[in-house]
Amino acid sequence: MRYYLDFEKKLEPLEQRVLEIERFYDTKDPHYARELASLHKKISKMEKEIYGELTNWQRSQLSRHLNRPHTLDYIHSIFTDFVELHGDRKFKDDPALVTGFARFEGTNVAIVGHQKGKDVREMAHRNFGMAHPDGYRKAMRVMDMASRWGRPIITFIDTPGAFPGVGAEERGQAEAIASSILFMFSLEVPVISIVIGEGGSGGALGIGVGNRILMFENSTYAVISPEGCAAILWRDGTKGPLAADAMKPTAADLLKLKVVDEIIKEPPGGAHRNWQETFENARGTLGKHLRELTALGPEALKKARYDKFRNMGIFEEKK
Repeated sequence: MRYYLDFEKKLEPLEQRVLEIERFYDTKDPHYARELASLHKKISKMEKEIYGELTNWQRSQLSRHLNRPHTLDYIHSIFTDFVELHGDRKFKDDPALVTGFARFEGTNVAIVGHQKGKDVREMAHRNFGMAHPDGYRKAMRVMDMASRWGRPIITFIDTPGAFPGVGAEERGQAEAIASSILFMFSLEVPVISIVIGEGGSGGALGIGVGNRILMFENSTYAVISPEGCAAILWRDGTKGPLAADAMKPTAADLLKLKVVDEIIKEPPGGAHRNWQETFENARGTLGKHLRELTALGPEALKKARYDKFRNMGIFEEKK
């Protein structure tokens, strides 16, 4: 089922009519063939109008789009021989974080990624991609195995943030995230982090300490959601669009600030409108960076990762 954001609504009747013709009528019939051609032309023109100049707020909405591909979709499309590993060996398995090993273009790699879910039942099971401390400890367990075995690590970031519930806090949420961040700096293998949707708060950074950080064109990466920021600053969550402009959470903003290394191009209209093109773009960009990083030794990888994060931000000292 295709879901439309408010600013995409104009496309809905046109695309529904296309689906209706393709499903119930003979598309070789000249009458319907002409109508289809006209509809596709209108859709293409409307897409340019809608998606041509997106605001930060609109990109924030696209980053959460219900039809965007999630971590498991990328795993099953651009990797092979995936074997999922469960449990942190201390408390339980956390479905909000998917971990395991797979092959990427002939290279054995470890994968860690948030999984939000596609429908109400799966979203509840995956806790909307909001990991518990058990998830981050599971991630560290798999990353430790990868480092000892010399396997590159790929992380997929897509979460509103770590789960703030009582149970999570009782089991040491902050400690688990901090330990994961610290542990990732010690890894002796290439680490590539890809923001595929919503990168929120420490929940995202907990698996985001990479040698390379890549972002999809319509993804976001920030310390808090625009609505949360607006609620704190102005006590009004409806001022999310204003906060989104001030926060600069989009890929283009973060590339200028040198927080991310490259933007992965999305199909016209966003990743949710053409999964196959999205996967191919991810495959090409990931392959390029992985080849560059595998040429480096363990110490060089650790130093480069440390220097990357140490050099983030601009500081001015006044005498």
